[in-house]
Amino acid sequence: MNELNQLFAECEQVRDEADCLFTKDEVTNAISKWAKEITQELCDSNPIVMGIMNGALIPMGMLIPELDFPLQIDYLHATRYRDKTIGGEMKWLASPKIQIQDRIVLLVDDIHDEGTTLELIKDYCHKEGADKVYTAVLVNKLHDRKNNTSSDFIGLEVPDRYVFGFGMDYKGMLRNAPGIYAVKGM
Repeated sequence: MNELNQLFAECEQVRDEADCLFTKDEVTNAISKWAKEITQELCDSNPIVMGIMNGALIPMGMLIPELDFPLQIDYLHATRYRDKTIGGEMKWLASPKIQIQDRIVLLVDDIHDEGTTLELIKDYCHKEGADKVYTAVLVNKLHDRKNNTSSDFIGLEVPDRYVFGFGMDYKGMLRNAPGIYAVKGM
């Protein structure tokens, strides 16, 4: 069996054995609540809503239609994981296309784990002249290893386990899982 087939088999096993933390309906309801909180805060600010790829793809795609006010959409791609389960050095794969100087920016991401990636991206936005930078994460992982950061808007909270689904991956796969799941033993 080649390496890719081994990965597929491993991911099938991980998916089959995982614990469902939140169903699709529970996540969808959380995103609606998330959208209401964001709307209350940002509806008059003409923000740039910027997804952090690849994890933000699904939650941002579900969030944007619920934000019924003028905004611009952009993305950036920065990663520390590169299809691994442990983060490393930050690698920039794509920068934003819209000028963020003097603008309100809402960064959307899949998960706030330790906060290193999100904090580096926030710093980047400030260096580029953003007026204010907000963060919205679908999932906040509960533990005490965070680097003194928090998110402005949180959809759901999960225990300190490795999670996947709704944009979050396991070794680059399972982002499309129809709920949020925790890997057995991680």
